[in-house]
Amino acid sequence: MTLSAQLRNLALAVCATALLFTSTASAAPPAATATSLRIDASAKGTPFPHFWEQMLGSGRASLALRDDYRKDLDAVHQATGVGYIRFHGILDHDVGLVQRDPQGKISYNFSYIDQIYDGLLEHGFKPFVELGFMPPELTSDPAALQAFWYRPNVAPPKDYAEWDAMIGALAKHLVERYGIDEVASWYFEVWNEPNIGFWAGKPQQSTYFTLYDHTVRALKAVSPRIRVGGPSTAQAAWATDFLAHVHKNNVPVDFVSTHVYGDDTADNVFHTSENIPRADMVCRAVDKVHKEIAASPYPHLPLIFSEYNASYANLPNVTDTVFMGPWLANTIRECAGKVEAMSYWSFSDVFEEQGIVRNPFYGGFGLIAANRIPKPAFNAFAMLHKLGDKRLVVGSDSALATRRDDGSVVIALWNYAPPVGNTASYTPGEPAGAPKHFSLDVRHLPAGAHATVWRLDATHGNAVAAFDRMGRPDSPSREQIVQLREAGKLAAPESVKANNGKFEITVPVQGLVVVELR
Repeated sequence: MTLSAQLRNLALAVCATALLFTSTASAAPPAATATSLRIDASAKGTPFPHFWEQMLGSGRASLALRDDYRKDLDAVHQATGVGYIRFHGILDHDVGLVQRDPQGKISYNFSYIDQIYDGLLEHGFKPFVELGFMPPELTSDPAALQAFWYRPNVAPPKDYAEWDAMIGALAKHLVERYGIDEVASWYFEVWNEPNIGFWAGKPQQSTYFTLYDHTVRALKAVSPRIRVGGPSTAQAAWATDFLAHVHKNNVPVDFVSTHVYGDDTADNVFHTSENIPRADMVCRAVDKVHKEIAASPYPHLPLIFSEYNASYANLPNVTDTVFMGPWLANTIRECAGKVEAMSYWSFSDVFEEQGIVRNPFYGGFGLIAANRIPKPAFNAFAMLHKLGDKRLVVGSDSALATRRDDGSVVIALWNYAPPVGNTASYTPGEPAGAPKHFSLDVRHLPAGAHATVWRLDATHGNAVAAFDRMGRPDSPSREQIVQLREAGKLAAPESVKANNGKFEITVPVQGLVVVELR
């Protein structure tokens, strides 16, 4: 590292330190914006289920057999309340379910499927079963391969009788192995994003509806208790048409699923020319589909966004950085009350859609980078897990106030700013904006209540800062990996006295703070 680089890093560290917790006696930084919040700890509140930590996405099914995948599962389980895992490829060739002998006879091998689902259950998770993609032995077009590195086949089946038989055999096996009470607690989703490059049927919508109809009927023939839904579309599409189709044809449906990403365009999602910010796109889409379900013949069907993230691309200044803390907190604030579950894509960078990971911070979707290095987004999930299940009124678009069953008040505060860079190449630099200074007055707290404060920002829980100082090596040494894991840990909390429920917090740009009052 050059002397000038060392001096620059020192200057950045000094600036960051100046933004740390301020007591009631401390003045807000001169450039900070000021917000006063009053919260009634005794208010009745409204239900606030943790919809954002019901489910997480992951790399394709066969990766669930790997040791590093399962270690990342354990880390997520310990830090959050996530209950379901969803992945592509349970029907792909590398899982080995379907074989066809030289005489054309089909048989099934459940060995890897059993190991995959046994592993999820043993590590504290339930499967959200995405039924895809097409086994090569059943495909109508062997050349219909999607662009992912592992090249899944996305054609319709050559013979729907063979598809129906496979789906029925899979469901029967799962019920025999795990019991119907367990399997009835899972979700079964038909395919993935049939409205874009993951379905080669023509026309896409009508041929997908045929696939859905066959699949749900084959599953329900095994047990009507198996939960099935769709259309699992990209860009929050098809919900109205899908529900009209199943209603007209008396086809079972137990939930609606779809996807959206923060950088999807208004043209693709809403068919408008609006410029919708990354901070708002996901929840604008959630609101759209929520209203479509309410206006349908099934107004009370659960809505599941089975994929979402701030970006559908590999953008290292987005998914790898502390930007994700405020983005995630704001997404939770905006989406609350409109969705049953949202599945962040994904929990780990044990992930190979674009090929084998070359650099631990390449803009992967995971909460945990390669080599089991926690990203800032992982710490954001761990911090926001502390929120209660009753939401209290708070007059800010940069705050959430909640109460837990034990009476503790938990508040999230954040300072959203756009990412520094928006390309596949990492862009060093400081985000634009000023610190936010919050003056809080939490009324009706028990006498002697004190505040415990967790932070995520440039100098707290941020492995990327340490990675930058290392020169962003493609292959960190074993010693560097240990250092990065340590740098990525959730920072130790601060304990601060709340004077009759009054205290002050300064949050730096792209910072997230969670305060527990008890």
